[in-house]
Amino acid sequence: MMLLDSIRSFFKPKKKDPESFYSMVQSTQWKSFIGKDEIKMIKGVIEVSELQVRDIMVPRSNMIVLETSFTMDKLLKIISDSGHSRFPVIGENKDEVLGILLAKDLLKFSKDSQENFDMESFVRTATFIPESKRLKILLKEFRKSRNHIAIVVDEYGRTAGLLTIEDVLEQIVGDIEDEYDAEDVPMIKEVGHKLYIVDALVRMEDFNDFFGTEFLDEDYDTLGGLLIKTLGRLPKQEEIIDLKTIKFRILQADNRRLQSIEVKKID
Repeated sequence: MMLLDSIRSFFKPKKKDPESFYSMVQSTQWKSFIGKDEIKMIKGVIEVSELQVRDIMVPRSNMIVLETSFTMDKLLKIISDSGHSRFPVIGENKDEVLGILLAKDLLKFSKDSQENFDMESFVRTATFIPESKRLKILLKEFRKSRNHIAIVVDEYGRTAGLLTIEDVLEQIVGDIEDEYDAEDVPMIKEVGHKLYIVDALVRMEDFNDFFGTEFLDEDYDTLGGLLIKTLGRLPKQEEIIDLKTIKFRILQADNRRLQSIEVKKID
């Protein structure tokens, strides 16, 4: 009877309240019906219905892209190092994505046949989506089109980032690891007195919580995004950036993205 009363109470017309739903499914009456993993997935489904593309996309500064001018050796190195299977392709205009290249399309080319390779003939049409698109709508479109990647554009039509079907599914079922994923390395690692090594992809909300800072994050999602926004360009390796009570030193970076940053708290 108590279970039926809980169900009736939940379905009475009232203001949307996800927390009330979570409390109900975690109650004693429901534990024999729904396990922790199922509850976590239910939460993920509800959260996905509220999120927009901009909330979880890979920002432009962190995208791994291929250029039409790259040699086969350089293409294969980038593909091998990243472990990805799909890559945005750009031309002379670095801000314009021409299409998507699938790594498998390069498999038939050996060193002896590289001279016959014409990247543009293998570039597939890219799907472009706005930052404001709801994830639940995008997931339906991914499933219908059997597409696995989309390029995100801002209100001016400029490339803002990218999103894959795996990114959306991970919001529901949690991280989907494969053989190319890095081992479980902490995003923030203390290496000395008030000295830390921080992954450039650490989310700003996590960074603020750890260091007690209040950096605004309306225009960027990660620490790397904050530093790029502050300088107006991609910082160089060993470059030092002072922000209030925090000093940043770029430890690892290339011409496409930041990787690791030394963070020092200043009294």
